[in-house]
Amino acid sequence: MVVKLQRPILVGGLGLSFSLWMLQSWHDSIVQVGEFGLLSALAVGGGLWLFQKNRPKDSLEQLDSIVVDRATVESAIAKTETVINQLAQEAENHTALETLREQVAQLLLELDRQQIKVSVTGGKSVGKSTLIKVLKENVETRNLVSLEETAPLFREAGDNSDAAVLAEVAKSDFVLFLTTGDLTDSEFQALQQLKAANQPTILVLNKQDQYLADESASVLLSLKQRIQGNVVATAASPIPIKVRKHETDGSVQEWMEQPAPNIQQLTQQLGELLTQQEQGLVWLTTMRKTGLLKAEAKNWLNGTRRDRATPIIEQYQWIAAAAAFANPVPALDILATAAINAQMVMDLGNIYQQKFSLEQAQTVAGTMGSLMLKLGLVELSTKAISTVLKSNAVTFVAGGVVQGVSAAYLTRVAGLSLVEYFQQQEIAIDSGTGLNLENLRQTLQKVFGQNQQIGFLQGFVKQSMKRLLPEVQQVEVVGIQKAVG
Repeated sequence: MVVKLQRPILVGGLGLSFSLWMLQSWHDSIVQVGEFGLLSALAVGGGLWLFQKNRPKDSLEQLDSIVVDRATVESAIAKTETVINQLAQEAENHTALETLREQVAQLLLELDRQQIKVSVTGGKSVGKSTLIKVLKENVETRNLVSLEETAPLFREAGDNSDAAVLAEVAKSDFVLFLTTGDLTDSEFQALQQLKAANQPTILVLNKQDQYLADESASVLLSLKQRIQGNVVATAASPIPIKVRKHETDGSVQEWMEQPAPNIQQLTQQLGELLTQQEQGLVWLTTMRKTGLLKAEAKNWLNGTRRDRATPIIEQYQWIAAAAAFANPVPALDILATAAINAQMVMDLGNIYQQKFSLEQAQTVAGTMGSLMLKLGLVELSTKAISTVLKSNAVTFVAGGVVQGVSAAYLTRVAGLSLVEYFQQQEIAIDSGTGLNLENLRQTLQKVFGQNQQIGFLQGFVKQSMKRLLPEVQQVEVVGIQKAVG
């Protein structure tokens, strides 16, 4: 029977085990220093064989898969300008406009930048400064490469400075991420963030000379398997070695000698990158910066729009409350009372450049009503509001309070959900006909959860009762409570 070994770790383990068995078999006949050399050769050879079959992409292949061209970047910058222009149109004197426009102008200049920015990052004591020094001494950069060391990552548990370091790293064209062993969870998560941001990165196993040859091969294998990316091993400042010289007169001289840095594999890959992908790296970085600037501009725009949307939502929630209070209906019909406010959908759509006809707005309101019923939000909100009202004598005086407060609450949730949903859309969409029901469902659940805390409900009920019940009636109720008490 033929058994095919598919899993690389299993294959590597069997290969190493076989190597060790062979070494043990030859142990009796090998009594000189060559034993260590043989072990190293077998281990490294097994690792090389394995990666010929399952070798991660090198840095150039990885970069090719995410590279962008100039036209794509220019298009992205134009879309960012559209957002900024929309902000200027809706908030002419917004304080962020000048800075945003300056940043757009800088992005256009970035497209022709010649110098490549390389960030060297990692935790404490991984050799960042030393590697930079050695690279500057051994790599011909022609002043076209800037090597910049970041502050150490992972200084303290829960330290927010890591986010600031990674944000700074995101501005560079290429990253050398240094480690000195198997990845910690923090290191792995940081690398995943860089990968998600399309940040070209080489993971550098520095200080490899601190391991025996077979240990170094094993660690390198583990790193490549875990990140499925490019990993190189270096020794920027190798440990000094003892040299012994036997003189002809029988005397022995010993001294410590500093080996030359071992960075050949890293310098080779950096050289290839600079030769073949220099312009692509610049464009990719500009694309990332453009995305960040667009997100910032859209946040400012959404904040401006939310300020305009909030009074509209509050207006319609009290209209719905008054209608339900004046004409109490069964609990399951409360949503219908709120959903008939298709005008709220139209008004909010106008703010967020989502143009709805009355018929389309009624469809949206009906769709949200159906989703709320299916998700059980109507029943949950009614029960929660009833619980808050149970301790208040008002419920015995006005039976429509539960319905009125519930109608206001559900209208509020619907309005806030629409705002949240619209904020996710691209700018200047001129049709509101197509709703992504899955996104809308998730948004409804999220907003409902945010507005379900008991503290918020108590405040909302109190505010609602002030609007629904005459002040005199509330005073009388309070007097009854005191008398009964």
